[in-house]
Amino acid sequence: MSALDKVNIKQGTASQHRFSNGNTLPLTALPHAMAAFAPQTSSSRGSWFYHPADRSFEGVRLTHQPSPWIGDYSYFTFMPQTDGVFVGADARWSGFRPENATLTPHYLELRLLRYGVTMRLAPTDTGAVVKLDFDDKAGQPRFAVTPPDFDGEICIDTSAREIYGYTTSKNGRPLSEYRCYFVFSFDCDISDCYVTDGSTAHKGDKLKGTAAGANVALSARYVEVALSTSYISVEQARYNLNRDASAGYDKTEAAARAAWESILGKIEVQGDAEMEKTFYSCLYRAFLYPTKLYEIDKNGRALHIVPETGQLKEGVMYTNNGFWDTFRTVYPLYSLIAPERCAEIIQGWLNFYDDTGYLPRWPSPSEAGSMPGTLIEAVLADAVVKDLLTEVDCRRALEAMLKNAEVPSGNDAQGRKCVNEYVSLGYVPYDKCWESVNETLDCAYGDYCIAQVADRLGEKDIAEKYYKSSKKYKNLFDKSTGFMRAKDSDGAFRPHFDKYAWGRDYTEGSAYQTTVAVQHDIGGLAELYGGKEQFLRFIDALVAEKPLYHIGGYGGEIHEMTEMAAADFGQCAISNQPSFHIPYIYGELGETGKTAALVKRLADGAFSAADDGFPGDEDNGATACWYIFSTLGFYPLCPGRAEYVVSKPMFTKEILHTGNASVNLVKFLENKTKVSQAEICAQKSDK
Repeated sequence: MSALDKVNIKQGTASQHRFSNGNTLPLTALPHAMAAFAPQTSSSRGSWFYHPADRSFEGVRLTHQPSPWIGDYSYFTFMPQTDGVFVGADARWSGFRPENATLTPHYLELRLLRYGVTMRLAPTDTGAVVKLDFDDKAGQPRFAVTPPDFDGEICIDTSAREIYGYTTSKNGRPLSEYRCYFVFSFDCDISDCYVTDGSTAHKGDKLKGTAAGANVALSARYVEVALSTSYISVEQARYNLNRDASAGYDKTEAAARAAWESILGKIEVQGDAEMEKTFYSCLYRAFLYPTKLYEIDKNGRALHIVPETGQLKEGVMYTNNGFWDTFRTVYPLYSLIAPERCAEIIQGWLNFYDDTGYLPRWPSPSEAGSMPGTLIEAVLADAVVKDLLTEVDCRRALEAMLKNAEVPSGNDAQGRKCVNEYVSLGYVPYDKCWESVNETLDCAYGDYCIAQVADRLGEKDIAEKYYKSSKKYKNLFDKSTGFMRAKDSDGAFRPHFDKYAWGRDYTEGSAYQTTVAVQHDIGGLAELYGGKEQFLRFIDALVAEKPLYHIGGYGGEIHEMTEMAAADFGQCAISNQPSFHIPYIYGELGETGKTAALVKRLADGAFSAADDGFPGDEDNGATACWYIFSTLGFYPLCPGRAEYVVSKPMFTKEILHTGNASVNLVKFLENKTKVSQAEICAQKSDK
């Protein structure tokens, strides 16, 4: 069985609004592709439009949704039908057997029981090739394109065998006229044309308005349909189609398989069969996001539309990434096994800075402004210290990081919050900023990352300034309680402290998870407790404590609280990102055995390849990459520093193929407590 055959793309999809087992989608897509596809089983659930237990099918959805909490944009559905023209979801859905469906990274196959047709899809970078096989006894074959209730336009050209148009479907952030253009090209004649408006159908071949869709009769029972999309124009979508989707279904599926086999082949593991399935399902997850937002024109230029302005600009661009999550694990993994792609993605983020004036925090496709801090600073610093960027891009990165840190943007979506207060007071005060403890600690860590980049570039004055500033986390430490606590502008701690209270001063956690968010200076944090032994006792207590929580500033229970209690690993809430590094604090302080034991317990108890296989939100590869690093036996405790804390390999065979070397990790990590990026990349495997 190949690595690809071990992937379950439904891992994490058995989720709901109040409890996340991943909050993922079963995406058939190329790595980092602009277009991705998933079955839509029930649109009545909004962002949770797919569930593995559903037996209804409303169409294949072209989706760009990075998270149900962020929402989808530039999306629409399409599906085969027979006989009548069925438009709305309640009218068009068909039963299917999910146990017989095939959902993989490189193709999907569904049998629509109502319509007597088997539907297969293989993805391309900007679209897909669809193969339809209608039963001989089924009715008249038809094909429907059904955009959601946003403005759009649809045209049917029977002579060219095309359906083309655009949708402005959005998640609230792009401009109202941010368009996703599409072209469907059929290998058979199309006729009996209807245009649809979301609920009704009318004879015709053109429509402009809300939910403009189409439904056509097909002249054959075995049909291939090529689809491509563009954010630039219909003409660019046709160019994308001719480049990406003109080879036919079989060659497209083979190319998609080869693309995924190349990615999954970067790491070879052998051991427990179920762990192997979990590992490769996670490795698939790691390479879905961020997604491309640029296209290559006929002259070979990379072009992108700026969502905030609608301008067409030259250069690569990516989107769909929450850096508060992904800085911790995703980019460190890319630095090892996909360094060229990592460098290109970062070029995209620097282009985002050029386009908007600030680095992104949570683009999808424009800035959502979600989560605290500007932790892309850690992504940039990690790439710089690992020599992934040119000097020009290193200097672009430093310029952008300094602006984020020093120039107030005037809004909460860009740059750091309460910049002036952080600089003057040495912390972010709670009377001026929500989640002020997290904002402070994230700024301090960001300062360390700025210093690292400045140091590499020989900017010693800047480095010294920001190394000093990176210690500001100490200003919120309360020795009397042993926790980080919020202060007001006058320097007084918030009264009535509750160590179990979530929110208000803390992000998706309480003082327990937030206090240790000082990845860049664990030694300095330990000194606040009186030394290494006292701090280790605090970590012991954190892990042993009951998973109690109080709703605090949230005013009600949020799903992360429920998930922490359900996982039951004390206050080490492995269900959410702030706890990811907690087990590795032991190893950072020399207790490698404790790290290995806790990591093994978490990996075995909280993860699987099943549809409910994650302990909480997966978040753009962040949680998947935690599992990858943890089972391999080393972890990037402090992105922005080119070293890893060692635990213990969990597979009997582990071969890591880096950009220019191969590493036998089981042998290489033996008797080590820390390893550097340079050491890993210098190894040669003795398979």
